[in-house]
Amino acid sequence: MADYKAPLRDMRFVLNEVFEVSKLWAQLPALADVVDEDTAAAILEEAGKITGGVIAPLNRSGDEEGCSWADGAVKTPAGFREAYQAYADGGWVGVGGDPLFGGMGMPKAISAQVEEMVNSANLSFGLYPMLTAGACLSINAHASEELKEKYLPNMYSGLWAGSMCLTEPHAGTDLGIIRTKAEPQADGSYKISGTKIFITGGEHDLTENIIHLVLAKLPDAPAGPKGISLFLVPKIMVNADGSLAEQNALSCGSIEHKMGIKASATCVMNFDGATGWIVDAPNKGLAAMFTMMNYERLGVGIQGLSLGERSYQNAVEYARDRIQSRAPTGPQAKDKAADPIIVHPDVRRMLLTMKALNEGGRAFSSYVAMQLDTAKFSEDATTRKRADELVALLTPVAKAFLTDMALETTVHGQQIFGGHGFIREWGQEQLIRDCRITQIYEGTNGIQALDLVGRKVVGSGGAFYQHFADEIKAFTDSADASLAEFVNPLKEAIANLELMTADLLARAKANPNEVGAASVEYLQVFGYTAYAYMWALMARTALAKQGQDEFYVSKLGTARFYFARLLPRIHSLTASVKAGSESLYLLDAAQF
Repeated sequence: MADYKAPLRDMRFVLNEVFEVSKLWAQLPALADVVDEDTAAAILEEAGKITGGVIAPLNRSGDEEGCSWADGAVKTPAGFREAYQAYADGGWVGVGGDPLFGGMGMPKAISAQVEEMVNSANLSFGLYPMLTAGACLSINAHASEELKEKYLPNMYSGLWAGSMCLTEPHAGTDLGIIRTKAEPQADGSYKISGTKIFITGGEHDLTENIIHLVLAKLPDAPAGPKGISLFLVPKIMVNADGSLAEQNALSCGSIEHKMGIKASATCVMNFDGATGWIVDAPNKGLAAMFTMMNYERLGVGIQGLSLGERSYQNAVEYARDRIQSRAPTGPQAKDKAADPIIVHPDVRRMLLTMKALNEGGRAFSSYVAMQLDTAKFSEDATTRKRADELVALLTPVAKAFLTDMALETTVHGQQIFGGHGFIREWGQEQLIRDCRITQIYEGTNGIQALDLVGRKVVGSGGAFYQHFADEIKAFTDSADASLAEFVNPLKEAIANLELMTADLLARAKANPNEVGAASVEYLQVFGYTAYAYMWALMARTALAKQGQDEFYVSKLGTARFYFARLLPRIHSLTASVKAGSESLYLLDAAQF
């Protein structure tokens, strides 16, 4: 397996040349004196070093060894504790954290690139700091000053970790039916009782404490999701002076034995009257949780992209070295017994598909990250509102489409290796196994599609969608004639999406089944169209600089491949959307 090399050149291209993100930072007072192009470059360079040199070498050994559980304690694979300490010492756990409590204060556009690097290097490892960062987001946005001051500094520093405890054995997507209870105490604390499952990093040996955020219901809570509250529950109690006290009344009952991400501890957590403190107000738990959910769902999309990038790096190195058969046009490596497989059309098809989807995904995830930064830091109410609505619209697309494309990409990477791709020591099959969970957790991709169509498109009467469509149309209307080969198919794609959206809005009024029947294919069409916009933007930059070096020539060639071979997929998907829901209900349940 190839050594992992962070794609820093492409990250700089996207941030600095395509989006000119430093101009956005300069317009946001909270960021203007914190980060610029040079600062960002230095941060990403250092992130590339630690992820490639310290974390990536543990990826396969971590998968082989996995986590182990005994008497409530979880042991992570060899090398993980030392690597986590090095990662924490570099400040990477708090890269996007609030500087008031020791975070680095970087915008999401930067932390998104760091996330990609650490997850490409080792997804199982990357989940530990990711869950900590997510817990910190909710605490910082919703907890009391006392709780923030007590817990955030040690979480940002990596001394303590965090977890999010949502799912229960009977309650996954439908959190409104959770049974975990929170009973108020005279001192203002609560006693938390219940069982949570699928808790990433619920127990491990990387840090001296773990701070759990737990969804639970108060005794007088209304039924359903409106009755959910959020509680901060430390594994080990913390004294007033910040020192550690006794173990809280909680334990890890077991860990799951999984298809992938084996070095990430996925725990069953039992809370047996554990002491906790409410975050925000009673019955406001879902709002507090969703503060981190937009960030986390983008983060899961980036996980998919990360695995696709790692698979591509392995596959392209293999395709250049592996010799099999001769090129269709005749021998290319005449000094060898056969040609490298990169000469064969089908191998090139797979490699270009991987490259186009990875680079399109990196641009799209960076674009969404910029909207998150604008929504958080802009001082203009209208600008914030537009960015908020774009984030709401695009988050389910980022989570679902990036991870769907990642599975395709990792499978292509395995296929290029042939039989060696099926053998564990080459590393490609692990990337597929690890990738599969990204389509499932943080809300399955089917749920993301329902969210996009039902809540964000139909629910807003098309208003959220219109922000994105208007931006694309403004770009195509102002584009130079030299961009016609990219702009014309993008115009057709957005016109197709416009018609499909209007038709779906109309049909949904008459038949509620239409939303669910169309949602997955609709999200896919949306995703391919969004990537087409990203590729048109990248092509504009590359076209102007193609004489400078081969990077831009490669970028243009990949853009042309995307428009020629991948964007046309929208036509069959559109036909499926237009077919409606009727065929889904031709069978009774017994006939399946």
